[in-house]
Amino acid sequence: MTTIKDTLTDVVKTAMKARELEKVKVLRSVQAVIKQIEIDRQLTLDDAGVLDILQKQTKQRQESLAIFAANGREDLAQKEQFEIDVISQFLPQPMSEAEIANLVAAEIAEQGATSMQQMGAVMNALKVKTAGRADPALISKLVKATLA
Repeated sequence: MTTIKDTLTDVVKTAMKARELEKVKVLRSVQAVIKQIEIDRQLTLDDAGVLDILQKQTKQRQESLAIFAANGREDLAQKEQFEIDVISQFLPQPMSEAEIANLVAAEIAEQGATSMQQMGAVMNALKVKTAGRADPALISKLVKATLA
């Protein structure tokens, strides 16, 4: 079974052979972050850990993109967007808002949740089920709206 780290390494090799230097630079920076965390924590990350890092890297770049776009720095905004696109190819397809809403309704029904006191349990179960495919803020908003 191929891990995300293996796929990342394969894509770096392919990009190097194709002389896609900007893509290589982005992927190597991601690999460096993964390696640094593995060294700091003295463990080997599984796919879930790598996925978490990829999401954080993407989120950082999205925040930078918003700042650059707001300040009229189109050159830097384009660079950030390119990096987001490169990293996003390793992330699972995001769920639609309708899919998330259905999952929220099903989980609330399954747990029999009726009040905000049960929101934590519902959120924890949904966090596992949506791992990397849905924005936790959106899930939280939908759970609150349903339980309120």
